[in-house]
Amino acid sequence: MSMQSHLAELERRHEALEREINDAVLHPSTDDLKIAELKRKKLLVKDEIVRLRSSDSVSVH
Repeated sequence: MSMQSHLAELERRHEALEREINDAVLHPSTDDLKIAELKRKKLLVKDEIVRLRSSDSVSVH
């Protein structure tokens, strides 16, 4: 998998997690721990996106 396609997949996963978090927040029956876990996963994906983008920009220069 190329770097660009991997980044695109991570961005799709990040957006999907964002939608899942928003849906969970709207449903009062959703457990706070579930929301916290989704947010943690989203942050990990975001960190990976930032890491890959920074390593890609370093390798370009």
